[in-house]
Amino acid sequence: MKLPVFSRYDWLLQIIVLPLYISIINWLLIGNAYWQTGTTFGLATGITLIHSFINWYVNNSIGLKINEIHPEPHQYVVRAFRLFIACAISSNLHVGALFFIYWFIAMPGFEPEIPRLLLSMLFTTIIAAIVVITYESIHSFGHLQQSRKELDTLSKAQLQSELASLRQQVNPHFLFNSLNSLTALISENPRQAETFAEELSSVYRYLLRSNENPLTPLANELEFVESYYHLLKTRHGEALTLKTDIRPGTEMLQLPPLTLQLLIENAVKHNIILPEQPLVIMLKTDEQQQLIVSNNLQRKSSRALSNGVGLSNIISKYRMLGQPIPRVEEDGLEFRVTVSLV
Repeated sequence: MKLPVFSRYDWLLQIIVLPLYISIINWLLIGNAYWQTGTTFGLATGITLIHSFINWYVNNSIGLKINEIHPEPHQYVVRAFRLFIACAISSNLHVGALFFIYWFIAMPGFEPEIPRLLLSMLFTTIIAAIVVITYESIHSFGHLQQSRKELDTLSKAQLQSELASLRQQVNPHFLFNSLNSLTALISENPRQAETFAEELSSVYRYLLRSNENPLTPLANELEFVESYYHLLKTRHGEALTLKTDIRPGTEMLQLPPLTLQLLIENAVKHNIILPEQPLVIMLKTDEQQQLIVSNNLQRKSSRALSNGVGLSNIISKYRMLGQPIPRVEEDGLEFRVTVSLV
């Protein structure tokens, strides 16, 4: 026969409550004779133990049925109230039955006094209330823990989905702008366009690999940026310069993939790049383990064609990773973006 277990802590609670309950209920029903006579103590304890098991079985069955009727967490008040009423009535019926059994078998030292019966029922009602509150608290706490786990799982899944979506935005964004450059080169310098296409295929292989991970070492990004810089030099020549000042020990710190590429692309896209107005981009790290990407400010008079990713993509990635949001600054002469290295 499968026992109706109301909670996984059921047996532990019974081990704690049952000896205390049996001792006090027999003392209330019988009086000091319960402790003073070995026969009375043994007989009363045995009978009460059997009755308590039956009472536990009945109350657990009631509790499981009420849980089926009111399973939702927001129904805890109705559930607890109905469980208390049902268990109090059931337990007091068992106390009454115990009282009449002692009377019927002429338990040594027992006197059938109604005040003792009423006091025993009051005590049983209090115990029923305590047990119901304890069980309901355990039930609610367990549901809360489960809800938190489910919420954490859903939140992580959502963040991973959103982060994957942001990573997927980079490839079409980069390809979109690179094809614009390639289109311009085809008519201006076919040979240079061929070199550009070869560099583009090499760079795109890194894009496909790097998008598989949420973070990548700064060293990998710097190596990729060198290739990307050569790609840009094919288009802009000496009008574009990239300088680096990376502090020793920061190369293995991490950042979202393609962060540098997006920041450099952002600078190239929005600033004039001419031999007489060269664009200088600076990559450096500071003592606070931050990466600073800056360029001299010489904005184009007309807004460059863009699909709206760039900086917003980087900011969203850092937000998804729970890292400090990149800081964007402009002082009229220089444009700076400061990102944290993980």
